Amino acid sequence: MADVWEATKGLLVAGSGPEDASFRGGAIDSRAVQPGDLFFALRGEHHDGHDFVAQAFAAGAAGAVCERPLAAPPDAALFHVSDSLQALGRLAAHWRRRHDVRTIGVTGSVGKTTAKELIAAVLSHRYRVLKSEANLNTEIGIPLTLLNLTAEHERAVLELAMYARGDIALLAQIAAPIQTGVVTNIEPVHLERLGHMGAIVAAKAELVEALPPEGLAVLNGDDPRAAGLAARTRARVVLYGRSPQCDVQGGDLRSRGLDGITFRLTAGGRSIDVDCALPGKHHVYPALAAAAVALDEGMALEEIAGALAAARPDLRLRVLAGPNGCTLIDDSYNASPASMLAALDLLSELGGRRLALLGDMRELGAAEAEGNRRVGERAAAACDLLYVTGERARPIGAAAQAAGLEDVRYLESNEAAVEALRREPRAGDHVLIKASRALALEEVVDALVAR
Repeated sequence: MADVWEATKGLLVAGSGPEDASFRGGAIDSRAVQPGDLFFALRGEHHDGHDFVAQAFAAGAAGAVCERPLAAPPDAALFHVSDSLQALGRLAAHWRRRHDVRTIGVTGSVGKTTAKELIAAVLSHRYRVLKSEANLNTEIGIPLTLLNLTAEHERAVLELAMYARGDIALLAQIAAPIQTGVVTNIEPVHLERLGHMGAIVAAKAELVEALPPEGLAVLNGDDPRAAGLAARTRARVVLYGRSPQCDVQGGDLRSRGLDGITFRLTAGGRSIDVDCALPGKHHVYPALAAAAVALDEGMALEEIAGALAAARPDLRLRVLAGPNGCTLIDDSYNASPASMLAALDLLSELGGRRLALLGDMRELGAAEAEGNRRVGERAAAACDLLYVTGERARPIGAAAQAAGLEDVRYLESNEAAVEALRREPRAGDHVLIKASRALALEEVVDALVAR
């Protein structure tokens, strides 16, 4: 109770409930409330959390934070504040500062979730780690994660997402101090929203700018924009990548298809072979980022190699049994030029016929035409048959045809995609499915797997 009073000074209008009230964690969805949670009534685009406070209490919430007076059980706490979202952020920041935990923040245009998962997996071999789960990477998700901190945790690994300028700075402030900041890459993702690449670079720079002088910036040395952030931080800098200028290098990279990759990890004049179960050569980058963080945390190369070999993080990319004995590569969660190219690279490494269903890449702005061209040309080399869906993806098909791919077919709907992919694939084929979330291609995957 006292922590909430202290954290919400200036926001708190009134409060009631037992003085010795305590809370096990935070929640914003009444359906996910656990007994003892503090429920935050947030106003969303489609729902108002105030309408579900009663359900939260019925589910066992020990208290609620809301922006208007509401009824509460006599044994529950109620905090009336001027802004519930601000209150959530302030309480999380207050709670984080109550805990002596080293914090690693991860951001980037592509691959930040995988990097976060691998960093947490490797550090977990030595430390008790709290990590942000699923898509809890915003001004709502990061505070909810931090409210789960306990005295047992020694490290926290947080994925920091960006919608606009200032977002990462706010998250870094809530999670402060962040001792290590990791930037995976900087691509023209959200360019339509932010307007120009300089704005995207500045937004990603907010993480390394927030690091203390004794902190560490772990930057992708093969990405000029990410590596350039070294000039924008007071912290020490470690570069990771495949090129010679990197401090943590991955050489002799080999693909084992859907079974993963093998590479030579080199750092500090020493090398070791690493097996990683993540499919696709692009996964060498999150593996190297995890190695760079772990080295700074005092782990030896042998320990890191063992941890990477054992890591089985939950990935958005899924390998599933498809119709007629084919294999589906479900990467439908989202898409950008960089992630499309990486997925097509993986497809090109596989046997049998290679098919792809590719759709729109959204929010690319002025980079859309070039992105579509690059993806289409890569698809021509990687695919035997390309399906294209979505009006904005048609240039991908055109570029593939111009590059020499003869079999390009255009689909007008997800239903048409399901019909085509039930009929066409045969045993031994590999089928990649990928597009921006707006196209909901997970519906296609679900229909194909359910049959």
